[in-house]
Amino acid sequence: MALIDLSKKEIHCKIVYYGPGRCGKTTNLLTVHSSMAEKARGKMLTIETKGDRTLFFDLLPLNLGKIRGFNIRIQLYTVPGQVMYASTRKLVLKGADGLVFVADHLQVRRERNVESLEDLRTSLLEYGLKLEEMPKSANRLCVMSPISICCMRRNKPSWML
Repeated sequence: MALIDLSKKEIHCKIVYYGPGRCGKTTNLLTVHSSMAEKARGKMLTIETKGDRTLFFDLLPLNLGKIRGFNIRIQLYTVPGQVMYASTRKLVLKGADGLVFVADHLQVRRERNVESLEDLRTSLLEYGLKLEEMPKSANRLCVMSPISICCMRRNKPSWML
């Protein structure tokens, strides 16, 4: 559920980018970062690694301006997609207000997309949420209602990947 700080007149929201390894979650954040005005974006926090893989998470803070006198602050997170980081993904997912599932469009990676979606479903169940009921869960205390699906790499021929 979004955090509302009445004393500072701020609303904080957490959006998590979820998906299999190397599907484009960090690329999504880099694209958002480069398209935002400097005053609206914070410093993107990412750990550069050999092989360009996320080890813990990436974070991009955004300030979207004011609505009815409240500053709207969004934190965009990515999770590591590799199977061995399941506990890290679950930890980053906690308290999220929105979710973007990033999938790789290549047929050879379809199984990884399905496995990651099942992992997401399992993690949500541990928080008492069902993926199939996300829009309906908006009235619960542990809200993570909006979900979006992004299919990456549709602009590249498969021989380039």
